[in-house]
Amino acid sequence: MSRTTLLLAQLAIAVVILVVWEIASTTHLVGNPDMIGFFFSTPSAVAAQIWRWFLEGSIWYHLWITLVEAMLAFAIGSVAAIVIGFWFARQPVLAAIFDPYIKAANALPRVVLAPIFTLWFGLGIWSKVALGFTLVFFIVFFNVYQGVREVNPTVLSNARMLGMSERQLLRHVYWPSALSWMFSSLHTSVGFAVVGAVVGEYLGAAAGLGYLIQQAEGVFDVAGVFAGMFVLAAFVLLIDWGVTLVERRLLVWRPESTGRKR
Repeated sequence: MSRTTLLLAQLAIAVVILVVWEIASTTHLVGNPDMIGFFFSTPSAVAAQIWRWFLEGSIWYHLWITLVEAMLAFAIGSVAAIVIGFWFARQPVLAAIFDPYIKAANALPRVVLAPIFTLWFGLGIWSKVALGFTLVFFIVFFNVYQGVREVNPTVLSNARMLGMSERQLLRHVYWPSALSWMFSSLHTSVGFAVVGAVVGEYLGAAAGLGYLIQQAEGVFDVAGVFAGMFVLAAFVLLIDWGVTLVERRLLVWRPESTGRKR
């Protein structure tokens, strides 16, 4: 399937969903439109709310706050996870010692931690960054750890036979092996970084997309809630696209999937 055909198929699905939603919330073909419109609003009302936000310019400040919080959580969590993941993968005894503690920390529900972070760091951006960090770190850590451990033993043996030092092994063998695993987790953790920021804003903030959604929910503005979610989804897709560009740049040596050539 060509890239153009794939894009058209994806757009067609979105159009079908929006058309069905609009029909269900404005006509009697599916059910009671007043009831459906009350709980789900209408695509036209949601689009009007998004347009109003951007026309007034009020959305930009909230987007910037959420972007700063999400990017800090993403950057700090990813760097810490990559460093510790490589370190633990290269030190199996150390990894075995800390294994139960890492699993226990990963099992903690993040929403429960949000009020604690608010108590520790206040209502500013750092409580949101801390929550996003906990969501990003473990996703990237486990993938990097597994990626380093999945190094092809034949390639590793040949590299050692050729006299590579540990630094050269890290650069030319372990790092390329972990990159695919790492970027797979980064695509997932981008969304979780934004989720951490939005959930933190939802629980207590004066700005951000989570704050907008919470304010709309507080006055039963269903269109505003859905508008915030749509803006949030587009926001995450845009950031994920940026990660994809970096991935293509760093993994230029990786052969394309055969399925793309059909």
